[in-house]
Amino acid sequence: MLGQEPWSASRAAGIIADHAHREGATLPILHALQETFGYVDGEAVPLIADALNLSRAEVHGCITFYHDFRREPAGRRTVKLCRAEACQAVGADALHAGILARLDVAWHGTTRDGAVTVEPVFCLGLCACGPAALVDGVPVGRLDLAALEDALAEPRP
Repeated sequence: MLGQEPWSASRAAGIIADHAHREGATLPILHALQETFGYVDGEAVPLIADALNLSRAEVHGCITFYHDFRREPAGRRTVKLCRAEACQAVGADALHAGILARLDVAWHGTTRDGAVTVEPVFCLGLCACGPAALVDGVPVGRLDLAALEDALAEPRP
């Protein structure tokens, strides 16, 4: 399960070593670290850079370029809201503004109590069911603010 282990530099070094031999190893390493810890800790940057003979700036650039990589742990629940045009055409912008205000977070933010992280995505492939989201990895569609709040109130799958 995603992010079950607390950050460990020695565990991270093992993950990096397991993938360092691969062609284009940076992304597989970052994905493996995030899968293991739930995020890519800043301490991983020099470890990756040293293992792959890259600069720390190159590794940091990779992490910050791809929005799916987190640099800190996510909340207990994760909501990925579709921002693609099809969802926008059926009211996603108002839904997004409403849930961000309700949770008092910005994009990529986590509520103060650590309950929910809200992230933007650009197309979930649920265009006919917009506005759409992934709530803890489960697709939900035809959302309004009340339906999204209900989805967050349900127990995790």
